[in-house]
Amino acid sequence: MHEFEYEFEFEYEFGYEFEFEFEYEFEYEYEYQPQRVVGDTALTFEEISTLLTQIEACLNSRPLSVLSDNPNDPLPLTPGHFLIGESLLNINDVDYSDQTVTGLDRWRMIQKMVNLFWKRWSKEFLCNLNQRNKWCSKKPELEVGDVVIIKDDNIPPAKWLLGKVIEKHAGPDNVTRVVTLKCKRGLLKRPISKLCILTKPT
Repeated sequence: MHEFEYEFEFEYEFGYEFEFEFEYEFEYEYEYQPQRVVGDTALTFEEISTLLTQIEACLNSRPLSVLSDNPNDPLPLTPGHFLIGESLLNINDVDYSDQTVTGLDRWRMIQKMVNLFWKRWSKEFLCNLNQRNKWCSKKPELEVGDVVIIKDDNIPPAKWLLGKVIEKHAGPDNVTRVVTLKCKRGLLKRPISKLCILTKPT
């Protein structure tokens, strides 16, 4: 991995603040996280290419548009639609992240690294999209119309659903901790701790 040097150049016409945000996000997800996952493991060119390609599929699966109110409508466009004409899905449904490397063949070792990337990305990056500092200060709550990622510990992150908030359920203290969502499966009721906000309607 250390034999190849990559230099990334960014041209963003909308202003420096957007360029900085995009470049920081790209560096965090595509450079920093893979280094943490690979560590000191020696990989061949084909193996590192496989790993980076699957990470690209992860990053290129994020929606570019807002969900429709109709769950029967097509899914939002992602960068994958512009690359191959359809969404990029993670075909790796087997979780190797808890297995030891000893005895694994090289392909399973790469899949373990991809699983570890998914876990770190979902825990460290997605959680930053909707930070809540408990008991310190009041933060803006989810509002009707917000688009969110619905966390599900039982399926790979690449298959997590997108949903739109259609109803808030406030508790006795007038604080919303549960919302009703509309997604392609219909209506779901989820706690806000299992949601990551993507965008707010303009």
